[in-house]
Amino acid sequence: MASQTATVSRWSRALVVAGIVFFVAWHVAVLAGATRDGTLVLGLNGFVFSIVFGKAYGLVPSYFARELAVPYAPAVHLPLAVGGTIALFVGRLEFGPPILSAVGATLWLAGCLVFVGTLLWTIRGNPTGSETGTGATDRHRKRVDRIANAAVPLVLASLLAGATLLALRAWELEPPIGVSSGPATTHLLAAGAAALLVFAIGFRLLPRLLVVTSRSSLVAVVLVAGAVGPVLLAIDLYGGRLFRLGATLQALALVGFAVAYADMFRRSDRRRVGGWVILAAVGAGTLVAALGLSFAIGDATAATTDLHYRLAVGGFLGLTIVGVTYHFYPPAIASSRFVDDRTAALAAGALVAGLALETVGAIGNVPEVATGGVALSTVGGVLYATVIGTVLLERR
Repeated sequence: MASQTATVSRWSRALVVAGIVFFVAWHVAVLAGATRDGTLVLGLNGFVFSIVFGKAYGLVPSYFARELAVPYAPAVHLPLAVGGTIALFVGRLEFGPPILSAVGATLWLAGCLVFVGTLLWTIRGNPTGSETGTGATDRHRKRVDRIANAAVPLVLASLLAGATLLALRAWELEPPIGVSSGPATTHLLAAGAAALLVFAIGFRLLPRLLVVTSRSSLVAVVLVAGAVGPVLLAIDLYGGRLFRLGATLQALALVGFAVAYADMFRRSDRRRVGGWVILAAVGAGTLVAALGLSFAIGDATAATTDLHYRLAVGGFLGLTIVGVTYHFYPPAIASSRFVDDRTAALAAGALVAGLALETVGAIGNVPEVATGGVALSTVGGVLYATVIGTVLLERR
């Protein structure tokens, strides 16, 4: 059992490392002027999902009172996720052969099949999460834990649907259902899978990190809205009534999660770097919600669409991941005199300030300011990778 746990931990950590490398590569690619279609792959498929996959292999089974059914699943998944992302990115570059996109999307889909299949087999006797693995000292959290667990199968369904649509698009095939396979696919992956998993795991993990309780009524509202909204967006993106309803529900989920976290943070005595970063992340999430609603009632421009994507992937999802990884891999334990909480705070500050400059530059139509923001975010990304990389190396 110990060796199986070590195997899962080792390969899950490798996925996290891959995600951090993609985080830096994403910022560099944006700074270099690569197309949004290409950089999105590095940011979402590479950075966000590699880390999501890595942490979910360890967290989800324990939240369902189970052990991962296939300990070597992360090892099988790693080359599929990394190779698929790289091929998909290169194929989307102006000089990249289109066949690489198709191969990359297929590899990435294969990795998702490994991930979804392994987790579904792991929780097969407890699919709705009624067994929560909640300890005796946390009995008061069990209701929220059960509500959060119920969202996980929906996350897996959205991930599988989004990855399948991505592969169909890459092979220039029409999906069998009435869902566009372009931006709608991105929303299904980013909102229906990644953001919903952030909500679900967040409502289990963050109250424990902050040593407070969350409000169960708000948890239910966020998870229901966060589950239904992305589906409606995928079905009717930039359409009519369903699109507006989906945008409203997704905004409700993002704002509700921001309110829930801000309330927990206010009541907590814990004041660590990671907690502040997550506070900035949920703030970015409210801006994502506002932009989404503006698209639903008005026109979207190229600048605001780019900003929406950067705030969603780099702001809400990205900063949440940065904050949570600071909790899992505390910078203070590093023995290097160049890496500590101050270095972590500097990295986070550069990421947040860079994103703020991007926002101001995009809204004010000042490209130089936006570019400066991307450059500052890139510096923050390199510092963040240095901090987490140092901690991971010392934990080997």
